[in-house]
Amino acid sequence: MVFPFFAYLSRLKLIQRWSLMRNTQPENDAEHSLQVAMIAHAIAVLGRDRYGREVNPEHVLTLAVYHDATEVMTGDLPTPVKYYSEDLRGAYRGLEEISADRLLKLLPEEMRPAFGPCLKQERGYDRDLVKAADKISAYIKCLEEQRAGNREFDYAAENIRQALENIKYPEVGDFLREFLPAFSMTLDELNHPTQAQERNGGNT
Repeated sequence: MVFPFFAYLSRLKLIQRWSLMRNTQPENDAEHSLQVAMIAHAIAVLGRDRYGREVNPEHVLTLAVYHDATEVMTGDLPTPVKYYSEDLRGAYRGLEEISADRLLKLLPEEMRPAFGPCLKQERGYDRDLVKAADKISAYIKCLEEQRAGNREFDYAAENIRQALENIKYPEVGDFLREFLPAFSMTLDELNHPTQAQERNGGNT
């Protein structure tokens, strides 16, 4: 028997994000999921190694890889629509649940218990890190668009930045402070970060 689970997920690259906004560089769910996975893994490592959290960074990475998997069936609902009301948010959560169940049925039965927690993520520290990484990835997208002169993302950037500042975990703040500034650097500056920081008065 042939199981189409992974072939279905390969179509995440066809799901475009930020669909209501003018983009200078389109972004799809597959690209986004990879970036979220790398960021979530890094934050989990910081949490474990700096703050003594009991966390498995590889598990967090796996959750992040699949965090938007259900959108391969639902599509990426624009944020103004998704969060318009509690009723709409509840309806969308129900749609995500149905999508997760459908995806699980595309796997061999013995594999479903392993993938269930990836598609139906429970609340807790691990999921919080994935959500934080998701916001950071969205903020990076806003910064990239702003650098390209696109003011379409100004409001989103401000809202996401405020949301990030309200996250209680210090490891998230560490990532923002130590890694985020580099996303505003040119390739030459990335190759010579010390010189770039000196030119910017230590604020890079």
